Amino acid sequence: MIRADLHIHTTYSPDASINPKTIVNQLYAHPYIKAIAITDHNTTKGYHKVRKLASAYEDILIIPGIEVSTTEGDIIILGITEPPPRPWTPENIINYTKQQNGITVAAHPYRAYGLGDLAKNYDFDAIEILNGISTPQANKMAQKLAKTMGLPGVAGSDAHRVDEMWAVYTEVQASSNTEEILTAIKKGLVKVGYARKSIHF
Repeated sequence: MIRADLHIHTTYSPDASINPKTIVNQLYAHPYIKAIAITDHNTTKGYHKVRKLASAYEDILIIPGIEVSTTEGDIIILGITEPPPRPWTPENIINYTKQQNGITVAAHPYRAYGLGDLAKNYDFDAIEILNGISTPQANKMAQKLAKTMGLPGVAGSDAHRVDEMWAVYTEVQASSNTEEILTAIKKGLVKVGYARKSIHF
């Protein structure tokens, strides 16, 4: 079992201020979250930077990801290391991701830039049902959507600033291996939780 934050931004996202080195240091020091997906907006440069820095540490996993601004709303892709080819329609993104053996997650469906009910039209692998910066109401609606669609629900802090990190996590029944984690998410071997905030890590 591993606990992962599946939605985090670095300075490679224009609206985020988290330094890649800070992410690695805090992940290494965190008592129980040991994996994160770097999901910068429309780029994988942050992932490559964080992964390089993390290679010096044992026991932490950096999952490749990207949050793509599609024509209808934000989609998180996990498991691919380069941005998908344009045009960025939900259908193209989902088809491309399947070909690359990645997974697609409808990000914060009921917040700004989310797909909302339009997510029902597409073949997602999971729904982000617990987003660290969404309102409880928006998260509740996302949980209902996942239930309606019969999809697994995952969690991500969606941190853009250091003080937003480590708010929530996804518990995955897998070892510290990206492929295993993605397979487990698809199978629904996940549960979400709120993390205890601590200034000691």
